[in-house]
Amino acid sequence: MPIDDQLAIFGRIAFAAALGAVIGLQRELQGYPAGIRTIALVTLGATLFTEVSQLMGGDDRVAAQIVTGIGFIGAGVIFREQFTVRGITTAATIWAAAAIGMAVGLELFLVASVGTLLIFFVLWARPVTRRMDDLIRRWFGELREEFLHETDPKNDDTPQEERRDD
Repeated sequence: MPIDDQLAIFGRIAFAAALGAVIGLQRELQGYPAGIRTIALVTLGATLFTEVSQLMGGDDRVAAQIVTGIGFIGAGVIFREQFTVRGITTAATIWAAAAIGMAVGLELFLVASVGTLLIFFVLWARPVTRRMDDLIRRWFGELREEFLHETDPKNDDTPQEERRDD
């Protein structure tokens, strides 16, 4: 293989690692597992596998194996702690990072770049989603209490003579 082609592959691998580092930076700043190095390695590896597959005249089997392998890695970061499950977002981040790497390997640079930005913003949206969750829980909690108050015969404000027990 000519050196120019190898340098082009190297450039794509470096680009994929940089995109992975952007995603990993968010995880690292928030103190979550799978930070810069892990996510950069996932995107780099997925790109490299995609590149080698194309060079070997491969079909979609390598892509399927990347997804399977990343699923295995992602499963390793998910754990249960009493009544909560932790690591699902990290596993999803690793999975999405592999897709970014595959997009770079297929020379879909714009798709990979926009995908990286979207992943980054989705991960940073946690405070927003937490606030929305709190608002929804409070609103439904108030509705629930109001409903229970209206349907509970003990809380009936109707005078005794107007009540009918059919």
